[in-house]
Amino acid sequence: MQVSRAAAQLDAVLQEWRERPLGEITYLYVDARYEKVRQAGQVRDAAVLMATGITPMGERQVLGVSVSLSEHEIHWKTFLKGLKDRGLSGVKLVISDDHEGLGAARRAILGSVPWQRCQFHLQQNAGAHVPKQSMRVEVAANIRSMFNAPDRRTAETFLQEVIQKYAVSAPALSAWLEENLSEGFAVF
Repeated sequence: MQVSRAAAQLDAVLQEWRERPLGEITYLYVDARYEKVRQAGQVRDAAVLMATGITPMGERQVLGVSVSLSEHEIHWKTFLKGLKDRGLSGVKLVISDDHEGLGAARRAILGSVPWQRCQFHLQQNAGAHVPKQSMRVEVAANIRSMFNAPDRRTAETFLQEVIQKYAVSAPALSAWLEENLSEGFAVF
């Protein structure tokens, strides 16, 4: 009986948190992770959609979390619309990975807000195109130098140098960098 009462109280607090009003958020980070959940007696993978924001005062806040069956557009749209309905405003930049469902939902709900591909995810994605394990540290350092550049022009110059650097030794990496990495430069 005590466990049921405690769970009910916790449910009420969690519902209040989920429905709390939001305000001005300068930077909006959205991502998902997969967790095992029990549903109808079966253990399944479920997408846990998450939104974190940075306020104009520089404070980080978890804005919302939602469990969905997948990262399809409809789930992301519902999640993002819920944030807007709770008063999310002032967003100057959305940062996320390049998931197709998330991208479509972001464009539909936050279409006028500039987007940047998550630099962490870009760094991870680049690893799939590195032909030799021994090159990974060097490639990671090259990419970090772009993201840590003082301005966009310098980042783009570094990018062109790295594309040329790997054109012969890692042509797939070079092509991937040319096609994708500048999506992480919107912050400049």
